[in-house]
Amino acid sequence: EAVNYHDWTSTAGLLSGAVETTVMQEIAEALITSGVELQMYHPEAAPGQYEVVTGPLPPFKAADIVIHVRETIMNIAAKHGLKATFAPRVYMDSTGSSAHTHISVNTPGERKEAGSLTKSESHFLAGVLYHLPALPSITLPIPASYKRVADGCWTGGTHVCWGTENREAPIRLVNATAPTSRRFEMRFVDGTANPHLALAAILAAGLDGVKNKLPLNIKDCPGPVSAAQMSEEERHALGIWKRLPLSWEEARSNFRQDEVLRDFFGREFVEKYLSTLAESLAADQDEEKARSRLVKFY
Repeated sequence: EAVNYHDWTSTAGLLSGAVETTVMQEIAEALITSGVELQMYHPEAAPGQYEVVTGPLPPFKAADIVIHVRETIMNIAAKHGLKATFAPRVYMDSTGSSAHTHISVNTPGERKEAGSLTKSESHFLAGVLYHLPALPSITLPIPASYKRVADGCWTGGTHVCWGTENREAPIRLVNATAPTSRRFEMRFVDGTANPHLALAAILAAGLDGVKNKLPLNIKDCPGPVSAAQMSEEERHALGIWKRLPLSWEEARSNFRQDEVLRDFFGREFVEKYLSTLAESLAADQDEEKARSRLVKFY
């Protein structure tokens, strides 16, 4: 049972005297005391769902901080008799939870202009888009992850594309006209992913684009019409031809076929990573038991 039923950013999600308000305040204080830059927290759209936003850091430290933040949230919730979960989608009639990853690309000597991507940004984006069909094996690593992957529910959609301020694209360009804060929001990551592996995979894909100067052949899809709402001809005109994997099995197959990611991680890692997941998730057959197990472990 959710601790609260509220709307997105509604004050009803943080009422005075409510246990969830106390929990969120303690989480905020603990993070700030530990040196984490806490930019904001607020009620999200799903029952009992809250978003916590931390500041920018170099990749490895950012991944470390994700672990620290999650442990802080889980322990403070437990202190008050609550269970915090980062499960991708607990309620199928509401939105899911993710771990949106913001990445800014900065190259020494390369000046950023308002309203246009630099060569490095363009190549990096092209690399991530090229490898996007395979990346979810790392960033959306379990079968339950794909219950959140859908069109029309703020998850980033199912088509391989990008868009300026488009929440229905798997990669959203944020603050496009502000060079100092322009960044890519990777919306195809959830809370079941290992943050170190997820960042490593995304960076490997992007750096492949930079190293090989991959052209950005997919045009900006800013909305309000999403790729899913377009006709096939309209999508093709923007260079949108592929879709994200719609299942765990499809993601794993794509990962096995992606030579760049496979070589980056190494054969031993790929074999052990995929075989371990297959073995540990084999028991998730009954829907209700699977959800209970999901919440218990994530």
